[in-house]
Amino acid sequence: MRTVLSAAMLLASISLAQAGPKEDAQQVVVKWSKAFADGDAEAVAKLYAPDALMIGTLGKMVLTKPEEIRKYFDGAFKVFDKPRTASIESSEALVIDDNSVVIAGFDTLTGTKDGQPIASKGRVTFVVARRGADWVIVHLHRSPLPQT
Repeated sequence: MRTVLSAAMLLASISLAQAGPKEDAQQVVVKWSKAFADGDAEAVAKLYAPDALMIGTLGKMVLTKPEEIRKYFDGAFKVFDKPRTASIESSEALVIDDNSVVIAGFDTLTGTKDGQPIASKGRVTFVVARRGADWVIVHLHRSPLPQT
């Protein structure tokens, strides 16, 4: 038993040692996708820094306050009924420094509307930064993918 526990602790420490800014930032995006799929506007908003900037797909202004971001997602979740997903098909991560990472890529938002499946393909950029001990979104921009 002691050997198994020691081996588990060693594996855990190795995996933690390998995690870096890129992996930490990518975990924030994974949490964002899950909160989006759950339709939890509060959980989505909590992933943003208090001074974050956001321009959503449906946005017509830059959002600058946590309550604006939460309200945006409250409305956005009415566009796509459950089951809903937000999946990033391809992305690249650029580590700026130990405290900031840019993740840019292409995504698909899915859901249903009036019982029919719908999908929105887009371009998305997250800027994720370490604030204290936490990694948070400091900027998000998403726009629809052009048809041509």
